[in-house]
Amino acid sequence: MAAQSPVERSESTQAPACQGPDRALRPPDWKLPAGSTDCHAHILGPASRFPFAKQRVYTPPDCTEQDYLAQLDALGIDRAVIVQPSVYGTDNRALLEVLERAAIPLRAVTVVHPDITVAELEHMHHLGVRGVRVNIVDVADKRAELPMNLLSKLADQIAPFGWHLELLAHVQDYPDLALNISQLNVPVVFGHFGYMHCRYGVKNPGFLALLELMRAGKAWVKMTGPYRISSESGPPYNDTIAYVEAVMAANPEQLLWGSDWPHVMVKHVMPNDADLLNLFYRWVPDPDIRQQILVKNPARLYGF
Repeated sequence: MAAQSPVERSESTQAPACQGPDRALRPPDWKLPAGSTDCHAHILGPASRFPFAKQRVYTPPDCTEQDYLAQLDALGIDRAVIVQPSVYGTDNRALLEVLERAAIPLRAVTVVHPDITVAELEHMHHLGVRGVRVNIVDVADKRAELPMNLLSKLADQIAPFGWHLELLAHVQDYPDLALNISQLNVPVVFGHFGYMHCRYGVKNPGFLALLELMRAGKAWVKMTGPYRISSESGPPYNDTIAYVEAVMAANPEQLLWGSDWPHVMVKHVMPNDADLLNLFYRWVPDPDIRQQILVKNPARLYGF
């Protein structure tokens, strides 16, 4: 075998390949209510048309619009929110193309440069963008504090459009979360239950701050990615139940569900999306609250 060049070695070291989703299409064991929304999914590729950023931390396989729409159809989901993945940085072309030809009701959350123009934001809003994501997890430059200057600037830029900020952060790292987020003039959405591993527990100051923000209606929580915070290698991720119960008790009107398809960087058993919906059914046994989380809450936040 030929030796790798320094560039090839650096690229493979910095951006390892990750496994693709379980592509078996099957419905969950229950019928979702009309208007159900997947509030967190990514479109990846084709890489031949949309190259990934060099500074990414993983390299995914192609998981295209057609793949995702087939998954939604099998699951019985009517609407979706596409979130810009970290591997594209601020290059939103793949996401915006999907919005331009949307075959179902779609909204999106982008990643933008702080110097984005009003005209660019207006164009994105017309296509269906309703939020801006700030990822301080899947980056090489880890932060000890929330980037409040950046968040405040972005909030001021997007507030006239009625957008929100989506923050991917490990909430256990930010015990002053409630104080900081309360200063922002737009809603803030947190992915993966606050992205705090279950070993930290529901009494962690950062998680308690997140619950405080939920109760005040200042933060939303996505019930996504239990495999990202669980100690278990596959479903049903029983150690996440305490987090589920805590956010449900805090404010079910501030909760969203998402598949997190195609489940990038899952290092253990790749879950099937039908099983994740069956898990949500067990998490939320009350049909009225399921309707709230799957239909009413997304309509309110994303403007469906």
